[in-house]
Amino acid sequence: MRRFLLTLVVLAVGLLTAGPALTGDKTPAKVEIRWFGQSFFQIISSKGTRIVIDPHQIPEYGRATGVKADIILMTHNHDDHTQIDVIENHKDKGIKIHQGIKGTGLKATWNPIDEQIKDVRIRSVGLYHDDFQGMKHGKNTAFIIDVDDLRIAHLGDLGHTLTPNQLKSIGKVDILMIPVGGVYTLNGTEAKEVVDQIKPSKYIIPMHYGTAVYEDLLPAREFLDQFDKASVARDLKNNKLVVTSKFSDPNAPIVAVLNWTSPLKKLEK
Repeated sequence: MRRFLLTLVVLAVGLLTAGPALTGDKTPAKVEIRWFGQSFFQIISSKGTRIVIDPHQIPEYGRATGVKADIILMTHNHDDHTQIDVIENHKDKGIKIHQGIKGTGLKATWNPIDEQIKDVRIRSVGLYHDDFQGMKHGKNTAFIIDVDDLRIAHLGDLGHTLTPNQLKSIGKVDILMIPVGGVYTLNGTEAKEVVDQIKPSKYIIPMHYGTAVYEDLLPAREFLDQFDKASVARDLKNNKLVVTSKFSDPNAPIVAVLNWTSPLKKLEK
């Protein structure tokens, strides 16, 4: 009997001290997001899968160096979103390249995508580049990226608020990349309306706006001024944001204002 009781005590102590393996806890996976101006992003999963979206060669931003990809996504066919030559390994045979739009001009159509690639799921949602169902600037694609228990939505050059069906197709979002610079896309006020529609849970990353080196679009000020100061991270000093699925903050969603990286500075490996 004593031996039986002693065995139970040893088992109980073992369960209490076994740690994360028995409780199901684990270190949260980290996703890295880098911005290279305009709508050009690189997302790196915890397993090292690299997704590049809307690469450009805008002279004012210089040529991004050291950017590699396993997956390249292009939301629409305009020149500032389709320059895959800037990707260092763009000629590798194993790269998956997905264009959200097939065809050219206003007659182009959406290219439906729903594919699991390594540890990443990629979906597309057909949208418009303007508020006239594409009659002015053509069609546009949102890419929905599920990676490491996070859902990232890149809205491309969205030019309108969303319909109930479009919202349903996008689904719940953790990290939202949204154009805010007007001229060819949503302006700051319109972008805030779309944020309120989608309600991202963790981060909002403004994109496609005028910067100190690129003044063809409106600056992000109109968009940022609509948020409480506590929820805007304006002091980020580089173009990288690291997010975990367990991220929480009382001020969330946080508006993360990333800075583009100078082409003269090689990306850290």
